[in-house]
Amino acid sequence: MMLFYFSLFKYLFLVIGSPLFAYLSEKTEAIIEGKDLPFSFTQLGKDIFRGVSIAGKNSITQIVYGLAILFVCAIPVAGMITPILAVLIECYYYGYSMLDYSLKRHNKSIAESTVYISQHKGLAIGNGIVFYAMHLLPFVGWTLAPAYSVVAATLSIYPLKESSASN
Repeated sequence: MMLFYFSLFKYLFLVIGSPLFAYLSEKTEAIIEGKDLPFSFTQLGKDIFRGVSIAGKNSITQIVYGLAILFVCAIPVAGMITPILAVLIECYYYGYSMLDYSLKRHNKSIAESTVYISQHKGLAIGNGIVFYAMHLLPFVGWTLAPAYSVVAATLSIYPLKESSASN
């Protein structure tokens, strides 16, 4: 139950922080490119809406998987791996949320973003593990984890922009 509450708290934090995370991702890419991107409330609004919808969709999906894991944990031998499975699933969806801010800027639809992230599960899980682990540090981790994860996700997705520009 504690994992469930912790999970919902972080999704609430992702929804509330969505405007900041969208802006941080955009600013990170602007620094990489050495450009000063003009600020647009319209684009920020679109990014916020997408971030909120992704976080909502992911939280519902994670709850469904969480309930399935809850039933599996009642099976004697299989129940031993369910905590690890639950954390990996949670990390995947946190990483997904962070990676999507950059994929949106690369003109990926939500469906294309989902396909890309499902093809790069390790990237999403790795980003989510760092996000998750940083939350173990009281106060400092809670404030730095989302910012660190958004910047890391932007840096890891940036080569996608370079490869699509060269094609």
